[in-house]
Amino acid sequence: MKNRVNRVVLIGTGFVGSSYAFALLNQGVTEELVLIDLNKDKSEGDAMDLNHGMPFAPSPTSIWFGDYSDCKEADLVVITAGANQKPGETRLDLVEKNAKIFKGIVNHVMDSGFDGIFLVATNPVDILTYAVWKFSGLPKERVIGSGTILDTARFRFLLGEYFKVDTRNVHAYIIGEHGDTELPVWSHADIAGKNIDDWIGKEENFRKEDLNSIFLNVRDAAYQIIERKGATYYGIAMGLVRLTKAILQNENSVLTVSAYLDGKYGHDDVYIGVPAIVNRNGIRDIVELDLNSEEIDQFTQSVNVLKKTLEPIRKD
Repeated sequence: MKNRVNRVVLIGTGFVGSSYAFALLNQGVTEELVLIDLNKDKSEGDAMDLNHGMPFAPSPTSIWFGDYSDCKEADLVVITAGANQKPGETRLDLVEKNAKIFKGIVNHVMDSGFDGIFLVATNPVDILTYAVWKFSGLPKERVIGSGTILDTARFRFLLGEYFKVDTRNVHAYIIGEHGDTELPVWSHADIAGKNIDDWIGKEENFRKEDLNSIFLNVRDAAYQIIERKGATYYGIAMGLVRLTKAILQNENSVLTVSAYLDGKYGHDDVYIGVPAIVNRNGIRDIVELDLNSEEIDQFTQSVNVLKKTLEPIRKD
């Protein structure tokens, strides 16, 4: 472990970035937080605003507007910068725009002498996490995407709401692309150690046919929120803070992140959402679930969609 304080550098202080910074301060996760954005006035204002809340924070955090030279001493660089998803636009539609933005960002970070961990949240997150890995030259375990961490949280929330159980006691995963080809792992979904199938019928209004509707609401949640308020940011910001804690506090927590497959689940050379053990070194290991035949087919479809979208980046 390092003898100095933890430093997180946040690149991009839009809706997601500023929400992440606010949640990070409220949970007292890091000792230093550096904000970087092309919009200097916005980021300087965010730093001022956050600092004014310091008397109410659980622990002191040094927060300032900085530049890429601050990445040299960073433990974690979190990227939320990039073009946002617009109404009617899929996450994969953003590939070309954001890949160009990311090449410049990653080059600037690496030129500083950065030797920490990248955490990527910008969509399409699986594609852009692969791009960061390629552009940075860092080991695969030190480049992590937010993956399906938010989808899994949405899944747990909706299942808890449906079965009238605290969402923190629901254990279920969404894996695959963070997008339209993601899938629920029903074969391993449980509440208090009892499979979801065992909960069906406990009350007359718990019906098997409702489960697919729950998943569809998870998958399409971003579209529903974007239609109503223009963007999603609170949920993903809290997911990023959870990941930050797992990394900086060396937790060895299992979280559904976008991780590089090199044979796990029968696939390779792709970043995709899977359960993984996360600690101070990044991704310690991928948890390989025993999927049923339908889930294997769905996961393979998700991998194929991502690989097809990745072709321009592989050639770049």
